[in-house]
Order: sequence, then C-alpha cells, then structure tokens
Amino acid sequence: MSAIAANDKANDLEAYWMPFTANRQFKANPRMVVGADGMHFTLSDGRKLLDGIAGLWCCNAGHNRPRIVEAIQRQVTELDYSPAFQMGHPKQFELASRLARMMPGDLNKVFFTNSGSESVETALKMAIAYHRARGEGHRTRLIGREKGYHGVNFGGMSVGGMPANRKMFGTLMTGVDHLRHTHGIEGNSYSKGQPDNGADYADDLIRLCELHDPSTIAAVIVEPLAGSAGVILPPKGYLERLRKICDQHGILLIFDEVITAFGRLGTPFAVNKFDVEPDIVTTAKALANGVIPMGAVFVQDKIYDAFMTGPENMVEFFHGYTFSGNPMACAAALGTLDTYEEEGLLTRGADLSDYWQDAVHSLKGTRHVIDLRNLGLIAGIELEPRPGKPTARAFEVFLKAYEAGLLIRTTGDTIALSPPLIIEKSQIDFAFETLATIIKSLD
Repeated sequence: MSAIAANDKANDLEAYWMPFTANRQFKANPRMVVGADGMHFTLSDGRKLLDGIAGLWCCNAGHNRPRIVEAIQRQVTELDYSPAFQMGHPKQFELASRLARMMPGDLNKVFFTNSGSESVETALKMAIAYHRARGEGHRTRLIGREKGYHGVNFGGMSVGGMPANRKMFGTLMTGVDHLRHTHGIEGNSYSKGQPDNGADYADDLIRLCELHDPSTIAAVIVEPLAGSAGVILPPKGYLERLRKICDQHGILLIFDEVITAFGRLGTPFAVNKFDVEPDIVTTAKALANGVIPMGAVFVQDKIYDAFMTGPENMVEFFHGYTFSGNPMACAAALGTLDTYEEEGLLTRGADLSDYWQDAVHSLKGTRHVIDLRNLGLIAGIELEPRPGKPTARAFEVFLKAYEAGLLIRTTGDTIALSPPLIIEKSQIDFAFETLATIIKSLD
C-alpha cells in the first residue's frame, strides 16, 4: 500500500464505530468539531455552535477554562501516572477531602472512578458488599426504576429502565426489579419546577418489599432528576418518601447524580436541592468539566467503616480501576473546583432559574409541543411524535438547530437542554428563539 493510500485510510470515517450515534447518517453528513471556547464549539467549516448541553451534561464551566488548562499542563510535567493500587499521590487525597467537605451530612468518604457507568457499578457493588460485611449477606436484590438511566455496563443496564438500552443484551443481571416511573402523571403537564402530583409513586417500593421480602433488598438506585429519559422531575415529596421507606426496611438509597452534581440544579448537588441524604451518591461528568474522564462515589461513614475490619494488611474492598484517582484527572478536577468556586458557578443556576424557566415556558402553545419541564438549568421540551415515526421529529430539530448554530440533545421525542453554567441571558434568548422558529417550521 502506498503512503498516500495509507494516509487516506487513516483519515477515513469508516473505521470508527461511534457511540449512541446513527453512524450511517453521520458519516454521510459529518458534523465535525475542531475547537471550543467559553460557550461555543468551533466547527470544521469555521462556524460557531452555541453549546446548549454542556458537551454531554459535563462541561459545566464551559470550554477552554484557564484554571483547568493550567492545572493539566502543570501536572503532566510533575507526575503523569501513579499506580492506583497500594500507592497514592497527594492530589488524590486533596481532591477527596475537598469533595467530602462540599457534600452535606455523613457522605464523607470518596472512591474515584473514570465515568458515570463505573461510578454506578462501584455503588452497586458497595451496597451488596456492605450488607455482607455486616452479616446480612442475604441482601442482594437491587431496585431501579422504569425509564432510569445508570450507564451502559451490565449492572447499570440492569437497574436502568430504558428499553432501547436493554433489549439487545439478553437477560442482564438477575435479582433486579424496578419501581414505576414518575413521568406523565395526570395533572403535571407544563409544571414549573417540581410537579405537585406523584409523591405516592414512591409507595411502589412498598409493593416490591411485599413481593420480594425487604430483607432481600440491598439498595434502591434512582436519579433525583432523570435526564437521559427526557428530563423527568421528582414530584414534591417523592424522594423524601423513598428515603423514609428505605430507612424503615434497612435498604440503602443511592442517588445517581452523574447529571445533577456540580451546580446543574442551582446547588452543588441534588442532595442540597432536595434536602434528602442518600447513603451513596454517584457522580462523574462535571467533576472534571468533561476534560478528562473522572467519577467519584460518595458514601456515608457507616459504609466505609463496615469494611475497615480484619487484619490491617488485607485489602478491604476488592474493587477499583487502573485509572482510579489518576493524577491528570485529579489535577483537572481540582482546577474545575477552583473555577466553580471563584466564579460562583455551583449556585449560578439558582440566579438564572427564573429567567430560564420563563424562556422554557415561552414555548407553551407552540405547534407540536406537548409538554415542558424545567428545574435549575435543565429543560425538557417534549414534542408530539410523528405517527409511525417515533424520534423523527425531534431528530429533525437537532439537525436544523445545528445548522442554525445551536447544539441540543434529543432523547426519544424530547429535546433536552443543559447549558454550561456560564450562559448569559442573551444566549438563553438565542437558544429558545431558535428552537421556537424551528419547531414552528416542522410538519
């Protein structure tokens, strides 16, 4: 093969199997990003694209932020990698201590991962192992929720409840059941913030306890706000009731905050927003601003302490990753936390939430829009699906928004928005004016 032919092959689009992407459609009409700064991506044709989804719910501080860039540049010259097992480096402990101080209550221990999917797997294993460590090894059952999204590994898929993510992969894990979802409860259409109806849906956990015997249940895992299923908000009182039922039966409660953590709801975590303390919290995405893969699992002291028994030279928890607490990722995360703190980004969403809410609900009455949902700096715009062509209408909005200079995300026939927390009111106006024009133009 000639050098020219080899170079052509190296730059061919066919080799890369893209995740969660319509590969054939994309490769026929590629959308290539070549740069990013602040609120915008730069496309290969030189156009600017307003980032309406913080990358993928992860670039909460925007793009090309100096504190993060400098932290990474400095770290790579000092320590690029350190063994994750039986060795440590200072930034792991600095970051864990700083994160623990941010989290309320007894969630004082932090375990590092590399993604939301890994954080979920870690949390599920911790829950089952915790019960065994304290003499209740019969607690192995896991409870998720319909329409839940907890990553793409087998544990996360099993407790997750999105059919398209599950249907091609066999029976998945056994010993898993699901609560009813809280979407579309009568009377909740066009709610502003948390909907009024549906707290009693938490009582579905009582049904599962009666079905399986609560002594067999290790943990319940839910997203405080379900993002990937189409921005499904928790009804008022729902999370509080879940917490109470779990406490009554000795069941651990896990909050999957991979989307909601680090300012998305106008508070540092959903734990703060809803004033409900779970036993375990999973995070990732915005922890390092999407710059380097990283996740963190927060656990209550009681869970960590349950493992700290036996000979001191023995490994207490046989779990971890080669890149847990990677030096580069820790540096990026510390630079991210500096940026959040210096610019007040973890609470900026609260300052903008009323303006954001008004912008979201300005679309009420727009042709094809059948529901609107918002909380913090998140919005869900649900469209009426085309008969016999589910997802087609929303995907057309995605393509037209891209051409108009706006990046959105679609899940089913719902448009999801979750911009960087540095967004300005004029950019909010641009996003919703653009969407209104596009949606009105659809057949």
